[in-house]
Amino acid sequence: MEAIWQGLVQAFLLIIKLNPGVMEVVTLTLKVCGLATAISILIGVPLGIFLALKAFPGRQVVVSLVNTGMGMPPVVVGLVVSFLLWRSGPLGYFGLIYTPAAMVIAQALIAAPLITGLTMAAIQQLPRGLKIQVLALGATPGQLYWTLLKEARLGILAAVIAGFGGVISEVGAATMVGGNIMHQTRVLTTATVMEVSRGHFDVAMALSFILLGLSFAVTFALTVLQQRERTGKANKRRFLWFFRS
Repeated sequence: MEAIWQGLVQAFLLIIKLNPGVMEVVTLTLKVCGLATAISILIGVPLGIFLALKAFPGRQVVVSLVNTGMGMPPVVVGLVVSFLLWRSGPLGYFGLIYTPAAMVIAQALIAAPLITGLTMAAIQQLPRGLKIQVLALGATPGQLYWTLLKEARLGILAAVIAGFGGVISEVGAATMVGGNIMHQTRVLTTATVMEVSRGHFDVAMALSFILLGLSFAVTFALTVLQQRERTGKANKRRFLWFFRS
């Protein structure tokens, strides 16, 4: 209990004093996680909608790969990205290994299957006749996808929350492709692991509390947005029911 209390006090002091080293790590954490989540959304949401609506040869294989990716160990992703970006690897020419860009790539690959799979599930849970009704009204494919996206937005927001959670909590791949280099690739998760290995449990506890605080703040904002949408849909249904009755 004493270590936990010291960690809380240390975290409070680091934040209040705006410790430059901690602020640098926090800023890089937000940049890497935010960019990785954004990329995974751009990949995962369209792919999830496509897999939910389209039938094509090999679809079951693709869906199985997505479901496998949802539980893929981050160290495996880190190994693959490290091999590709290593100086003697296929993409070594770009010099991305041990850079924030490499961390973004690895974390986006971790989050993309989560967002894809959950988006696909959210679209598939919509009423089966909705697609036919929208097309019968003369909607274009783009209008169809937009309508389905709006109807499944609660589930898709849950997918984004899951993707962000997978990114901000990741440490194995970030260490492998980033190297935990001070002032370059050190983020909250890798810094916490390093402090534990040094025996600095108070600092590690402080960093972990800051990480939890960031994770809670972002997740809380997304949850408020999600539940506000849910309340709005419920109120709309009550309004329609009132005038129909």
